[in-house]
Amino acid sequence: MTTVSPDGKRIWQAARAPLFIAVVVLLGAVGLLLVQGGDTRGALDPGAAEPAGSLALARLLEQQGVRIVTARTFDEASKALQDNATLLVTEPDLVQPAKLGELRGRAADAVFIAPGEDTLDILLPGVGVAGESDVGVRTPGCTVAAAVAAGNAVLGGTEYAAHERVRSCYDGSLLQMSGSTTLLGTGAPLTNDRLDDEGDAALALRLLGRQATLVWYLPTAGDAGAGEHQRSLTELLPRGWFFGAVQLGVAAVLFVLWRARRLGPVVPEPLPVVVRAAETVEGRARLYRRSGSAAHAAEILRQATLSRLVPVLGLGADAEPAAVVSAVMARCGRDAGVLLYGPPPGDDASLVAFADELDRLEREVRGF
Repeated sequence: MTTVSPDGKRIWQAARAPLFIAVVVLLGAVGLLLVQGGDTRGALDPGAAEPAGSLALARLLEQQGVRIVTARTFDEASKALQDNATLLVTEPDLVQPAKLGELRGRAADAVFIAPGEDTLDILLPGVGVAGESDVGVRTPGCTVAAAVAAGNAVLGGTEYAAHERVRSCYDGSLLQMSGSTTLLGTGAPLTNDRLDDEGDAALALRLLGRQATLVWYLPTAGDAGAGEHQRSLTELLPRGWFFGAVQLGVAAVLFVLWRARRLGPVVPEPLPVVVRAAETVEGRARLYRRSGSAAHAAEILRQATLSRLVPVLGLGADAEPAAVVSAVMARCGRDAGVLLYGPPPGDDASLVAFADELDRLEREVRGF
């Protein structure tokens, strides 16, 4: 007899290979993300020539006489700021709001890329996030000098709801207050890929080239200036990673279900060879001895003896113990209650003596 029900060992053997591959891929991806320090390497970096970088804009600003200071930590940005400097923060949500407010107070002009709700309370109180939109060509629709001079530009991303003291442009994806604090819903106009589209170059130069020095602050997750506002690893992972992880989990479950043995009843299975009954009994006895199951073996011997004695005594298979003991007493004058229904032996020596007693009782009942 064998069973087709899966056990833990079989399931693990079937699933360990795909699970190992999934863990390796996931750990590799997380490690690569941490090494890169962001979603895209060189994004809005003034020294990066990649499509998402800003090397082209940095060169144009330098040609206009603007000195660019690249800061990758809060301390570097704080030391570089001076009264005649413009501050550009590419990811303001990575910086603690109080620290960000401190930097803003030391700069003549400031531009922030897609700040969130928590950061807005420090930069422009009363302004909120209205929603998200696709990045595309938009018209200014406002009186901000930089936007009017640039005309159409590639903007979008985060849209903001402004109040009467804040001027809103490009459908809320550019906000400016007092001509010195500007919010951009996306950094697309500053990238190498989009700088030559529409009026992006003119808009970027007018926003970032008003002062002699531009402090280009690229915050990172490990920046000491992030403080309590530092984002966790799950917040840094792109949304696509979570979707991929869910798909991977579903695929792993389906694979396990496909490879696992189906649950079902116990079915007979013919042995590939003929095994003598004596060898089977001896093998099972060795297993019982190895596991120290003297009591279990005794119960099996007792039940086998009862199954043979009950028909000889003229009783049914469901006969009560008292009836069996009385019938044995009447047949051979022996009280077999303890032997047939008492506690089983606890060691091998007692088991041997117990088996001999059962054999002797059966011979007495049969009259041998």
